[in-house]
Amino acid sequence: MNFLESIRISLRALRANKLRSALTMLGMIIGVAAVIAMVGIGNGATAQITSQIQGLGSNLITVSPARTNFGGVHGGAGSLTTLTISDLDEIKLDAAVKAAAPYTDNDYQVVLGAGNTSTQISGTNESYQYIKNVTMARGRFITQNDVDRFARVAVLGPNVVNDLMGDPNADIIGKNIKINGVPFQVIGVTTSTGSTGFQSSDDMILAPITTVQERLVGKKNLRSILISAASPDLMQTAQNEITLDMRKAHKIKDGEADDFTIQNQADVLASMQGVTQTLTMLLGGIAGISLLVGGIGIMNIMLVSVTERTREIGIRKAIGAKHSDILLQFLIEAIVLSVLGGGIGVVLGSASSLLIGTALKMSTSISLSSVLVAFGFSAAIGIIFGVFPARKAASMDPIDALRFE
Repeated sequence: MNFLESIRISLRALRANKLRSALTMLGMIIGVAAVIAMVGIGNGATAQITSQIQGLGSNLITVSPARTNFGGVHGGAGSLTTLTISDLDEIKLDAAVKAAAPYTDNDYQVVLGAGNTSTQISGTNESYQYIKNVTMARGRFITQNDVDRFARVAVLGPNVVNDLMGDPNADIIGKNIKINGVPFQVIGVTTSTGSTGFQSSDDMILAPITTVQERLVGKKNLRSILISAASPDLMQTAQNEITLDMRKAHKIKDGEADDFTIQNQADVLASMQGVTQTLTMLLGGIAGISLLVGGIGIMNIMLVSVTERTREIGIRKAIGAKHSDILLQFLIEAIVLSVLGGGIGVVLGSASSLLIGTALKMSTSISLSSVLVAFGFSAAIGIIFGVFPARKAASMDPIDALRFE
C-alpha cells in the first residue's frame, strides 16, 4: 500500500466520524489560537511601550538628584536638592551633548474666568521643545528672552485648554490665566500627543524656569536636567562626560558616591523591553499548555479509534497489510487532526488578537515566527501523541484482532 493510499484511507476514517474529529481538533484549535493571540498582544504591548519611551525625547538622558540617606534611612529618589542652573551650564559645554534643559515641576490650581483645573506646571527653557519633540498647534514656545526676563508666560497642553474653556481648540492665545494666584499670559498651545503612560504633555503647562522658581516654587534647585545626546551612538559618551562634569561641579572626591543619578533612555528602553518580552513568553507558555492538553486529547481519541477498529486492522493484516502500513495510517490520522486544527487555530488566533487589541484600544503585533512556532508545535504534537496509538494498532496480532468482539 503506497503513501497516497494511506492518506486516502485515513481521511475516509476521519470523515466517517466528523463530530468526533471536530471535537478532537478543538483542543489544538484553542491551543494554537491562544498562543498566537497572547504573543500578538505581548508583542504589541512591547512595541507600544518602545514607541512611548522613544517619544519621551530625542536621545534622552536625564540627570536627577540622588536620594537622601540619614541614619540608614533612605529617602525617595530625587530627594536631595543638589541640581542647579550652574550644572546646566557645565553640561552644555560637552561635545556629545546636542541640547540641555533645566526642569522643575509641581501641581497648582489654574483659573481662567469660571474655568479651573489642577495640573502640572513645569519650568524649563527653549531647549525643552527640541529635547521632548514638542510641536506647537498655535502660538509660540518659550524663548531664552522669556527665561532671562522672568516673563510670566505659559504654554498649555490641549487638555488644559479643554479643562479651562471646554474646547481644546478654543482661542486662548493672549488670555491671562492665574496659576496659584499668579497671572500668566498664554503664548502657545502644544499639539496633542496622547498619553505615553509615563507623563502626558497634553496635561501640563510649560513656563520659563526662572519664573516658576521665583514666583511659584520658591526654590532655586532643579527637579532634573534633560539632555539630548548629539546622536544615538554618542549616548554613552555623553553620559560619561556628564558624569565627569557633575562630579567636578559638585566637588565630589574620588571614592565618594555621586549626589546625582543619570538615566539613559536606551537603558530604560532595554529594561522595559526585557520585562514585556518576559511577560510575552510567560503568556505564550501558559497558552501553550492547552496545546499539550489538545495533544493528549488526540491520543485518547486515537486509542478509542484503534479499539473500535480492531477487526478492521485484523482483516487488513490478514490480506497482506504490513506493520508499517497500519502504523502510517493511524499516524497520518493524528497528524491531519493536529495540522488542520493548527491551521484553524492560526486564523482564529490572528482574528482574536486583532479583536482584543481593538477592544482594549491597544496595538497588537502578530509575528510570523509565533505563527510558525505555534503551527509547527501543533504538528509535532500530532506526531508525538499519535505514535503510541499507531504503534498499538500496528503491533496487533491479526488472529487476535479478528477474534475481537
